[in-house]
Amino acid sequence: MRILTRYLLKQHARPFFFALSALTCFELIRQIARKLGDLMGKGLPWSVILEFFLLTIPFLIAITLSMSVLVAVLYTMSTMSGDREVTAMRAGGVSLGQLLRPLLVAGTLVALISFVFNDQILPRTNHRLRSLMTDIYRTKPTFSIKPHVINEVQSGRVMLRTAHIDPATYQLRDVTLYNLEEAVRNRTIYADSGYLAFAPNQEDLYFTLYDGSIHEFDRNDPRTFQQTDFTRQLILVRGVGSEFVRRETDDYRGDRELGVCQLEEVVLDARRDRLRLERQADGAELNGLRALVGLPEIPVDTAISPPRRNLYCRALALVKSWITPTELEAQEAQRDSAMRRPDVGIDEGYEAAPVVRRVRPRDRSNEIRLLRDRSKTALTRESVYLVELHKKGSIALACIVFVLVGVPLALRFPRGGMGLVLGAGMAVFAVYYVGLIAGESLANRLVVHPFVAMYASNILMGALGLGGLWLVQRQGTTPPPPLPVRLWRRLRKRGAP
Repeated sequence: MRILTRYLLKQHARPFFFALSALTCFELIRQIARKLGDLMGKGLPWSVILEFFLLTIPFLIAITLSMSVLVAVLYTMSTMSGDREVTAMRAGGVSLGQLLRPLLVAGTLVALISFVFNDQILPRTNHRLRSLMTDIYRTKPTFSIKPHVINEVQSGRVMLRTAHIDPATYQLRDVTLYNLEEAVRNRTIYADSGYLAFAPNQEDLYFTLYDGSIHEFDRNDPRTFQQTDFTRQLILVRGVGSEFVRRETDDYRGDRELGVCQLEEVVLDARRDRLRLERQADGAELNGLRALVGLPEIPVDTAISPPRRNLYCRALALVKSWITPTELEAQEAQRDSAMRRPDVGIDEGYEAAPVVRRVRPRDRSNEIRLLRDRSKTALTRESVYLVELHKKGSIALACIVFVLVGVPLALRFPRGGMGLVLGAGMAVFAVYYVGLIAGESLANRLVVHPFVAMYASNILMGALGLGGLWLVQRQGTTPPPPLPVRLWRRLRKRGAP
């Protein structure tokens, strides 16, 4: 069995590495074809362009790693079955389980590598890539402005829509400028025409607009509205550079820029917020009912006991404490604490003492509604980060599931060749990732639980793979003839005297 195991692994190793390199290079070429024109149009140094595409490679590997396992299993087992090698092994007393065992061990090893890669390497490269993309986008934003769409001139602050833009003179027609710089006031500017140009410092952008009006309204008071007409208006947008400038620090991290343990901490924080807000809302409702019958209010206990972290994160923290200096560990803990609490409006302090609030009856319904809304916001945040947490495990587990799916498919169609590899591989991969993306969307909208959404594709594919293995074991390695041949033989048998 040692010789057989080495032979099986050797036969699968070459197709696996070839598929991994080929698929990754193919996806990288697609990215280059899509992004190279825009990057060169901004006048970026070649080192920045090269860094951009190098940082996309880890993201591509995370996608193509599990698919390479499927391609290798389909190709190798189909070739071995077509050459009757599997039949010879079975005739020599080797069971299907013994053939499958080394493949499952290798698939498990690849799954562990994929999990560690998605947990430790991919979040860091995603963070660097997002920071680099933000710096690139701030460089010559006029190059990226397209007509008839809303263009971000300054991320989250200034947006522009125009019916026509002259790329030579930057003349605009039918202009709508959305200014969201102020927290409590929205400003929308409409103009018949205008120009845009950089200031002499090459960092600020000027909009010169003609024949339009400015609409302003207060977010806190929707009844307040102000309109100002103008013949010529000069708008200054600061911090928009025409030269590439790399920012030194970027402490913000999105859900795809966090590791498993960081995601778990965010999920636990959001869960404690949700439970605390639900208790406050239930307590407010109960005190409202007690007030109606003349009973005194009772205190609301909002103390939430901190849950324990999982074994993987505890072990990782222990290893990290051995190799990380104390000063650096304190800095990282402070940064992670600031990063985990980006929401505004959620009270700090998880171990709140029981309190008694005296609220007027007409204000109690508004308080309860506000608490319920904040609880739903915390639940949505918990679900979004929990989806990303389970996704890392789901993508890694797919390496094992694709072994279970690929072996019966290859043994069922031994002469499929490259047609089987391409057709069945793309079909299985498409079904799996469509289910993954659809599950993510449903979980983010709180339709299904994140665990079910992320692992449903694995469960379905694993069940089909186990069913296929059972059929192959029952029928043997020699497949039945195709359906037309079987129908023809039945007709001949019935028509025989």
